[in-house]
Amino acid sequence: MAITFQSEIADGLLLITTSGRDENLQQVIDYGCAIIDLAVESGVTLILCDERNLEYALDTFDTFQSAQKIAEIAPRLARIAIVCGPQFFKDGKFWETVAVNRALQVRVDTDIERAKAWLVKPDG
Repeated sequence: MAITFQSEIADGLLLITTSGRDENLQQVIDYGCAIIDLAVESGVTLILCDERNLEYALDTFDTFQSAQKIAEIAPRLARIAIVCGPQFFKDGKFWETVAVNRALQVRVDTDIERAKAWLVKPDG
């Protein structure tokens, strides 16, 4: 099943709830671009992606490429927290490292409350 998501804006936060499976690199880039477009259109700079119901299926090279591409196109002012299932945490942290090394403000976690805290208080 492809990536599907719902979005809502509450208290200056764009909340994305995602499910499905990331079946290929282009699909992941399209998903990232759709979220970026939503954030830009709404003027929101804090984004919380709840991906606990998303299966990460990309190989390491495609994961690298997706992080590289999304970091390249994302606005520099945005802060993004991604919450993944514990079984995908290692892949998520790799994605985070690649994106952070390209100046994207992103944090991957398995705990949604910790992710929200980081969004609103960078030192938290």
